[in-house]
Amino acid sequence: MAREDHQAAVLEEFRKQLARDRVKTQVSGYSALGLVEMTRKRTRESLAHMLCEPCAVCEGKGIVKTARTVCYDILREILREARQFNPREFRVVAAPEVIDIFLDEESQHLAGLSDFIGKPISLKSEGAMAQEQYDIVLL
Repeated sequence: MAREDHQAAVLEEFRKQLARDRVKTQVSGYSALGLVEMTRKRTRESLAHMLCEPCAVCEGKGIVKTARTVCYDILREILREARQFNPREFRVVAAPEVIDIFLDEESQHLAGLSDFIGKPISLKSEGAMAQEQYDIVLL
């Protein structure tokens, strides 16, 4: 709309109609793009929130860490636990994709960490685990 009096009339009619709504609404005016800016207080949970539940794998984030990223998380966790505890051995139980990366591409990092902490690190593949899930067992 080119004329400001027309814009004002539209906003006034819009505010009149919103006055009938029980929910608190605030109209700010027109944006630089010519859109009416407004806020409306949410009165209940969204339909998606009521009908859905978070994904068991990504925990509702919508993304899953790569197997390589999980490997690095595991290496950091082993180092943290090695500083706190003194087990005979560390056993990593993780998804097959993660274990495969440890056996192939990250084998040198795993061996280097094992030498650094002075404890053996064994690997166990668990098909029932999701890619981001792992457990470090202290033996």
